[in-house]
Amino acid sequence: MAKTLDLERILHRQGFGTRKMCRILIVNDAVTVNGEPCDDPDAKFALDNSLHFTVEGEPWQYREHSYLMMHKPAHYECTHKTQFHPTIYTLLPSPLVERGVQCIGRLDEDTTGLILLSDDGQFIHKVSSPKHHVPKVYEVTCKHALSTADMQHLLAGVQLIDEDETIAALAATQITETVIHLTLAEGKYHQVKRMIAAIGNRVEALKRIKIGQLALPETLAVGEWRWLTDVDLIAVQS
Repeated sequence: MAKTLDLERILHRQGFGTRKMCRILIVNDAVTVNGEPCDDPDAKFALDNSLHFTVEGEPWQYREHSYLMMHKPAHYECTHKTQFHPTIYTLLPSPLVERGVQCIGRLDEDTTGLILLSDDGQFIHKVSSPKHHVPKVYEVTCKHALSTADMQHLLAGVQLIDEDETIAALAATQITETVIHLTLAEGKYHQVKRMIAAIGNRVEALKRIKIGQLALPETLAVGEWRWLTDVDLIAVQS
């Protein structure tokens, strides 16, 4: 049997403000639950995915945890406190920010593509920890054409400054003379850019296109986000 909770606490946990703010919203007739108005902050509801509500006209579904993907634009930072660029959190609805979703690994300001966000600590650890070896695929546009020897070097391993051991790509596929798909299991600082620099080239554009078996959907426009489905969650972790 699903656990029940009063509406005031439900809205608070879903990111709609302090408990006092949520209570005010409810008593001011700004909330409906499963299509019916509710002005009682103490009314109890079962906590499952069938629970839907609206707050000031905005529809919302109850979720114990949030799992979402975003097509990150360039010139956005993956942090709450930025100095020179806007944060990707401005692209999300405020309840998601309030409930504490965070990026699972960061992309540089000039890097675009697939990024995942969640408020589930176990999921974040499983996807981001090097111990779990979740592969990430990057589309890398280089300044100069890459040779067969360059590709072999990336697969065999390159020596990066401040690293004791060589770092190798899990896979490297040449798409055009200057564009490759590079698969990595680690997430070291500026790793792709440093690996390309180690073979005497330079990254002109960088886009993450896949995490685990989850590919960036072609239908997800730059700057947009969507919820992860159950199939997506399996793909990320497989």
